[in-house]
Amino acid sequence: MSEGLVLDAGRSVLRLGTRRSLMATTQSRQVADRLTGLTGRPVELVGVTTFGDVTKTHLAQLGGTGVFVSALRDKLIEGEIDFAVHSLKDLPTAPDPRVVIAAIPPRDDPRDALVGSLKLADLPSGALVGTGSPRRVAQLRALRPDLSYVPIRGNADTRIGKVASGELRAVVLAAAGLGRLGRDAEISQLFDVTEMLPAPGQGALAVECRAGDTALIDLLAVLDDPRTRAAVTAERAVLATLEAGCSAPVGAYAADDGHILNLTATVVAIDGTRSVRKSTAGEPWAAMELGRDLATAMIAEGAGTLMGERTH
Repeated sequence: MSEGLVLDAGRSVLRLGTRRSLMATTQSRQVADRLTGLTGRPVELVGVTTFGDVTKTHLAQLGGTGVFVSALRDKLIEGEIDFAVHSLKDLPTAPDPRVVIAAIPPRDDPRDALVGSLKLADLPSGALVGTGSPRRVAQLRALRPDLSYVPIRGNADTRIGKVASGELRAVVLAAAGLGRLGRDAEISQLFDVTEMLPAPGQGALAVECRAGDTALIDLLAVLDDPRTRAAVTAERAVLATLEAGCSAPVGAYAADDGHILNLTATVVAIDGTRSVRKSTAGEPWAAMELGRDLATAMIAEGAGTLMGERTH
């Protein structure tokens, strides 16, 4: 193994790999600044272009294969960066033995947000609403089947610009991302988790480094929030047990009230007409088992059939 694959305690600057988008660099800079503030170690950002950034294919068609993650992991293994920051909802649920999630910082707002001039209930029938997420489309169709949902790609500026230009009446984005970009004032409606469950891990970040880099793992641990880690572990266990990718119409949200972890998950038919939704609660230390058991119960009620359906 190359010496470059282990953190050099004498190196003053840590190299943080990040996607090049404004969203990614903003959230990575926030992590970097917090790490420097807590440990005194300076951090420099290293931009990495991922397949998900350059492909023109809609993400729903790619099946949640880690298109925003693989290139960053390659740079990690090659020793070109020391650690990486990902949006947790982009991470594949299958473990990669080469890397470890050394920290999951406190979660930002996990909810979905509507950006436009009106709330969803007030949009006129047939209005065009943009989102690239089958999970959002399925749940939106359950709420407003009379609207037209348009697949879109691009950064937040591009998507919001389609509303400003009149091409779309509204778009749906993650509230956390809008908040990180300072654009939360443009939100016309925040969807409560009781009406639209977020993607597993939405609003949370994953700080990842090489599995053998014990010194860096110890250093990054100062960023970890145990309550957030338990919650997203339960949510991602649902996704993994359902064998669904991040583009599947699966929503899950767990919240730790300080003693008990409350988990709710749903699978919605892409046309919004049918769903399987279940809730459970348990000890935070059993988060993985909690998520697996809930997903197993959902499969018994036909969740797998709903995930396999497609409409045109």
